[in-house]
Amino acid sequence: MHHLLLSLATTPTPLPTPTLREGISEDQVTPGLLGFIMTAFFVVATALLIVDMVRRIRRVRYRAQVEEDRMAAAAAADVEAAEAADAGAPGQQARGGAVQGTADGGTDPAQGDQRH
Repeated sequence: MHHLLLSLATTPTPLPTPTLREGISEDQVTPGLLGFIMTAFFVVATALLIVDMVRRIRRVRYRAQVEEDRMAAAAAADVEAAEAADAGAPGQQARGGAVQGTADGGTDPAQGDQRH
């Protein structure tokens, strides 16, 4: 193994000075202005896409956080309402107290007493 590394390190390259083949000019092998413009376009487009993606991800995260906060506040309000209902008078029903009447003075049809 050591012999192989030593031979690779001391072996000269086939062409010490790189040159172009005959009949080819440097303009034919370099990207030129068009290559620079296309590369710059792709770099700018990629940067804009990344910025847009980061903005959209941030917006989705913010909306999810707001929704979680809203749901937590609603749950806390429900817990407080349930605690307030439980702390009410011991003879009343847990949800609304006594039987509630309808707008025409009768009782709620779900309670059984109906007016015709």
